[in-house]
Amino acid sequence: MKETPIKKQIIDDAIADYGIQDFSKATIREVKRIAEYAEKKSGVEFIKMEMGIPGLPASKVGVDAQIKALQDGIANMYPDIQGAEVLKNEASRFVKAFIGLDINPVGCIPTVGSMQGTYAAFRLCSQLDDKKDTILFIDPGFPVQKMQLQVQGVKYETFDVYDFRGDKLAPKIESYLKKGNISAIVYSNPNNPSWVCLDEDELRAIGKLATQYDAIVLEDLAYFAMDFRKDLGQPFEPPYQSSVGRYTDNYMLFVSGSKAFSYAGERIAVVCISDKLFDRHFEALDERYQGLPFGMIYSARILYALSSGTSHSAQYALAAIFKAASDGTYRFREETREYARRANKLKEIFLRHNFHIVYDHDLGESIADGFYFTIGYKGMTSGELAHQLMYYGVSAICLVTTGSHQEGLRVCTSFIKDSQYEVLDQRMAIFAENNPV
Repeated sequence: MKETPIKKQIIDDAIADYGIQDFSKATIREVKRIAEYAEKKSGVEFIKMEMGIPGLPASKVGVDAQIKALQDGIANMYPDIQGAEVLKNEASRFVKAFIGLDINPVGCIPTVGSMQGTYAAFRLCSQLDDKKDTILFIDPGFPVQKMQLQVQGVKYETFDVYDFRGDKLAPKIESYLKKGNISAIVYSNPNNPSWVCLDEDELRAIGKLATQYDAIVLEDLAYFAMDFRKDLGQPFEPPYQSSVGRYTDNYMLFVSGSKAFSYAGERIAVVCISDKLFDRHFEALDERYQGLPFGMIYSARILYALSSGTSHSAQYALAAIFKAASDGTYRFREETREYARRANKLKEIFLRHNFHIVYDHDLGESIADGFYFTIGYKGMTSGELAHQLMYYGVSAICLVTTGSHQEGLRVCTSFIKDSQYEVLDQRMAIFAENNPV
């Protein structure tokens, strides 16, 4: 056995000190803290792949617009709970330009990141019908969304999409919907962490079932237009970002500024509600909220109760970003394409050293390169692999924490530096030698 870059005792003691009994269930923050501790204790730089934080500079278009808004004195004014008119108009235009959907500006509502957007949506959807007390996740997915439901005391069901792609997806979803207790369906597209992308046929099936069983689809577009196998960057020209919005009126789209525009620190997103859903009345909601329609309850009641509005200056930043993108003067995908380049290099290193890609195909097509991908190692469980890699100064989270039933890890490309590819190659060579397949 070759000596590992970091002494095993350092990692094992840190894990014990944090009270983590099953490393496969360690959270992102726990893995991050252990990596930081071990890095400081050993003096060995970690290759950090656990955190889904943008690794690119924030959009200059947004920064300039936000600075101007602050200089114009906007910080002393409460934002309109419905959102700044300029953002609502540009959000509607952006959705038309890059998704091809018509959504009235009134239904484009800013939130404090998509995190607040989904929290509020879960709260509202769980009140639509007393019999529909459960949210359905098409997993794997963002772990914190389930934490949001835990905080709210709302039930959820989940299944791993790994074995249910294509024609198998609709029957699987319907097996839950026909119970009559599902109020909403949640997924991300592209998917965090697997990076699979639901295609138009799958989305058509989801939309049809959502209409048939009257469930609301919560489509998380956190990694907007990051399927780099397609040219999704031409405004008002197909191909467009795939969306369930073409196949049902029961939808809410969550468009975040965090990853597509590297604007995570300002906590800004828009939730785009279909015109029909925005104006729709539900009996249970009418009783609770004095006859307000769905969209107004979402903004004027739930969001208002949570934060009294979204950062005023950040709304002007996102409005400027949307405008420049729709005008074709800001090619945001050319910036985020860097994640695909990193993923391609990282995959080559891992594959060469006997790892495999867990979610490796997308309906017969190789998985796209992007912000995330997944790795496994023959003979190792998720927890064992994550624990072992810490000895080699590599940190990642286990797929089980995302709702996946597969053995493996989520790798995030965002923090990778050019100087680390050679280092990773050397460390994984030692790993493969120490762990022969």
